[in-house]
Amino acid sequence: MYRYDEYDQTLVDERVRQFRGQVARRLAGELTEDEFKPLRLMNGLYLQLHAYMLRVAIPYGLLSAVQMRKLAHIARRYDRGYGHFTTRQNIQYNWPKLEDTPDILAALASVEMHAIQTSGNSFRNTTTDQYAGVAADEIEDPRVYCEIIRQWSTLHPEFSFLPRKFKIAVTGAPNDRAAVRLHDIGLIMRRGDAGETGFEVIVGGGQGRTPFVGPTIREFLPKKHLLSYLEAIMRVYNQLGRRDNLFKARIKILVHEVGAEKITEMVEEEWRHIKDGALDLPKEEVERIRAHFAPPPYETLAAAQPAFEEKKRADGAFATWADTNVAAHKVPGYAIVNLSLKPVGGIPGDATADQMDAVADLAEHYSFGEIRVTHEQNLVLGDVRRTDLHALWRKLRDIGMATPNLGLISDIIACPGLDYCGLANARSIPVAQRISNRFADLKRQHDIGELKIKISGCINACGHHHVGHIGILGLDRKGEEYYQITLGGSADQDAAIGKIVGPAFSSEAVVDAVETVVNTYVELRQNGERFIDTYRRVGKEPFKERLYAAA
Repeated sequence: MYRYDEYDQTLVDERVRQFRGQVARRLAGELTEDEFKPLRLMNGLYLQLHAYMLRVAIPYGLLSAVQMRKLAHIARRYDRGYGHFTTRQNIQYNWPKLEDTPDILAALASVEMHAIQTSGNSFRNTTTDQYAGVAADEIEDPRVYCEIIRQWSTLHPEFSFLPRKFKIAVTGAPNDRAAVRLHDIGLIMRRGDAGETGFEVIVGGGQGRTPFVGPTIREFLPKKHLLSYLEAIMRVYNQLGRRDNLFKARIKILVHEVGAEKITEMVEEEWRHIKDGALDLPKEEVERIRAHFAPPPYETLAAAQPAFEEKKRADGAFATWADTNVAAHKVPGYAIVNLSLKPVGGIPGDATADQMDAVADLAEHYSFGEIRVTHEQNLVLGDVRRTDLHALWRKLRDIGMATPNLGLISDIIACPGLDYCGLANARSIPVAQRISNRFADLKRQHDIGELKIKISGCINACGHHHVGHIGILGLDRKGEEYYQITLGGSADQDAAIGKIVGPAFSSEAVVDAVETVVNTYVELRQNGERFIDTYRRVGKEPFKERLYAAA
């Protein structure tokens, strides 16, 4: 993984010193909250319903065991013993004290971490496929280019006051595990006519109040032009993006109102002035960064692993977990292991300090000391020998991270909602817990099959409800919590925005409504169809009819 050089380290150390002084002035009353707000936000510090919340950047979701232990230490010493992994592959602490935040940032800086640009009208954490570098279907490792984007975008002087926050995602595989079409800019690695690799460029995706699947504005961009083309996009957005209306400030609105064809013309014209210049990627710099992502010292192992297969035959619970939470690795004899942060009745994305310490130990023992964070709020060990899977599974069971539910109905994405967030209209976490408990029977979950539920406590869509197979949006109706259901959303290569099925359900009725949707699907499916396939075949009407039959 990437290691800081002297410039990186100096940057984060100086930011800690600056923020320490800003906090001291705030505590002394020399800064009002209004004066302090932009300063704290640029350091990832929010003021939530009950306390401050600190969002820590995990660049492209990659952590070392050392960093994970530091996150555990911060949770234990400065918070309430846990952290919350988010849909931007970051971690949030929900209860830090203001006076402690400079010390937290200093602790982060000691292990090459920070909270810079995790808030504000700036570039947010660039995200990628959690299987990057090890996926069997990958064209090329996208983390190299995520790191290049991180260095280019951090405190970029021309884009330090954007109309609104800005999110970029990159994937190196045709099977999209990074939701790239739902980002301000999405990049998909493709092969050109001569076999060279480059990027398909997508602009103007997003969720929130006005969701859009982003259109492709360039089918193929040579890699050397990555930064100049991104710069051209950002210049167009910086010039034309609205700053007078918060709800119309995102680039997705600009693309929608101007049109993808016109935006493409404007970007290409801007690019014409800056391509083949100083922003072209130097090969030697790309190779320097690529060296940080060199493969670990894999052993030469046989693709067939009889001992692993025998363990599966002998232990049904292990077999279920291996078939559900283990993914194919590009190196023979190795596997990608998904660690579920969604135990039955648990809070999606939460991990205790003890669990984080345990995961760090397991990463060092089984996976070359690296951990990945997924945008679906789980963790991944990317390089596990198949012969070690049974031993690892047993240890994951001991720490509550072996629930075999990846991609199933209890593998729910949920934002913190009204339990924490001042923007929320309704609670998300209790609804997720109740759905998880309702479908606690793992045999039933596996019979239902792949079904992605995503829950947001407000229209800002931090829980990605727009792209859930079943999406749930919390609403406030005269002080009562209601939940609107959407069906048919998807965040993968066939990205789609879900359709509202009808009037919202009360908090008491929403879980029953989800069960009605599931039961309707089970009755309608053919030949083992997934939920999303059945929905696309029959549409929303059969589900709507069943949901509102008694009304």
